[in-house]
Amino acid sequence: MTFTGINYLAVVVAAAVGFGAGAVWYRVFGTAWLAALGRNAQDVRPKPGPFVIAGIAQLLMAYMLAGVLGHMGSVTMQNGIVGAAFIWLGFVATTIVVSDSFQGAKPTLSVIDAGHWLVVLVLMGAVIGLFGV
Repeated sequence: MTFTGINYLAVVVAAAVGFGAGAVWYRVFGTAWLAALGRNAQDVRPKPGPFVIAGIAQLLMAYMLAGVLGHMGSVTMQNGIVGAAFIWLGFVATTIVVSDSFQGAKPTLSVIDAGHWLVVLVLMGAVIGLFGV
């Protein structure tokens, strides 16, 4: 399978939107997220490394999502959103729940993190659907 005809502007915009959504998400749910981790704000000092990794990972995620959506048929905003939601449910949410279960994480952590990735993927799917691949 090859990903030909990828709209790179859509990928960059989708990644930026996803990154921004994460900033908003964890600003809203940050206190509950830290509590679920058993940490406080002093324990978690922002360093550039994780943000760089997150940015690169979201570029890769947006690129792969565009490629997959392009193989699923016509790329529309609705199909982008639905396809992204299916990918989230089948791969992302399940991975988070299994990993967190084995790590003994609180269910709250799974809900917050899985919710974050649902929002990110759905927004990315919407952007890619809007721009097209």
